[in-house]
Amino acid sequence: MAEAFDLARMAENVALIRQQMAEAACAAGRKPEEILLCAACKTRTPETVSQSAQLPIDLFGENHMQELVTNFDAGAYLGKPVHFIGHLQTNKVKKVVGRASCIQSIDSMHLMEAVEKEAARQNLMQDILLEVNIGEESTKTGADADALWQLLDGAEKLEHLRVRGLMAIPPAFDNGDESRRYFAMMRELLEKAKERRYERALLDTLSMGMSDSFLAAIAEGATIVRVGTAIYGARYYPPKAE
Repeated sequence: MAEAFDLARMAENVALIRQQMAEAACAAGRKPEEILLCAACKTRTPETVSQSAQLPIDLFGENHMQELVTNFDAGAYLGKPVHFIGHLQTNKVKKVVGRASCIQSIDSMHLMEAVEKEAARQNLMQDILLEVNIGEESTKTGADADALWQLLDGAEKLEHLRVRGLMAIPPAFDNGDESRRYFAMMRELLEKAKERRYERALLDTLSMGMSDSFLAAIAEGATIVRVGTAIYGARYYPPKAE
């Protein structure tokens, strides 16, 4: 059985999320238009992605290289930007650079240099975010907060990369408000990075908050929230062949 999608239901979901985003922004003294809605479309078919692209979604986020390639080459995003938000292996960099307008999951100099090399080969400027393992969880990728400065210093020397800001996936809690202290830590890190006055890094982006925590993230300064389940419903995983 293929994945089922319902455009009307997705439209209702996106409208509600947009309303909640606007209310959270106003409550924090921010402008709603400052915050982008990223549809995390992991496991979704090109048909579902293209249907959702008709809705007021600002950009898409892909976790896996092959799904990015499939959806991008099929034109499923309808011209909207797509970011790579999953763990990226260096042997898959060639297929991500040039398709993803931003790679949100850079967490090491080794990966950063691989992206720089491919961006130079394609003669383009690749936007990136530096992923921070803000909860210091052994099960998650991302650089330690203390390693952030080394990455930012290293990025200053790379001509085909532009650091737009930071990304994080804080520890999961039943209540999104419990994540708020980690979102506050990320905001403080971004502020400290700005104080260092890098010449090449723009540092205008803070990607954090998902379906169960995006309101708390907005309260602490998120400029991109990554929402999947709240838009599409539960993920569909095709049965494995026997």
